[in-house]
Amino acid sequence: MYHKVTIIGNLGRDPEMRYTSDGTPVTSFSIATSRKWNNPDGSQGEETIWFRITAWRKLAEVCNEYLSKGKQVFVEGRLAPDRDTGGPRVWTRRDGTPGASYELTATTIKFLGGRSEVGGSFDSSIASEPPAPYEEDDIPF
Repeated sequence: MYHKVTIIGNLGRDPEMRYTSDGTPVTSFSIATSRKWNNPDGSQGEETIWFRITAWRKLAEVCNEYLSKGKQVFVEGRLAPDRDTGGPRVWTRRDGTPGASYELTATTIKFLGGRSEVGGSFDSSIASEPPAPYEEDDIPF
C-alpha cells in the first residue's frame, strides 16, 4: 500500500530546525492552503486548511536555509497520523472551538514564486525519511 499527498500553499511562519539526539536535522513549518468558490446564491465561500510539515536530513537543511514566512511552496509527502487516533491531531483552541492539524512528512519540496523570488526545487525521496525506528520523543519540539 502507498499514499502520497500534494499541496501548494504559503508558509505561515519561518521554519524551525532542530536536531535529534543522534544529530539528525529535522525542520518543521506550517503551510496554509486555501480555496475559493461561488455559492448558488452568488456569495463567495472560502476555506483555509493548515498543514504542519516535517522535513528530515538534507531536505531539512535546505528548507531551513531557503524558506521563510509567506513563501509559496509545493510539497509532496505522506500523512503522519496521530498515534492515538490514526487521524489528524485534534485539539481545542483558546476560544473553545475545535481544531485539527494535518501532519505531513515531506519527500519533495519545490520553491515557487515570481522572478523576484528564488525559485527551485529539492527532491529528497531517500534522504527525507525519518530514521527508523521513528519515535516522537526523538523530535525536540
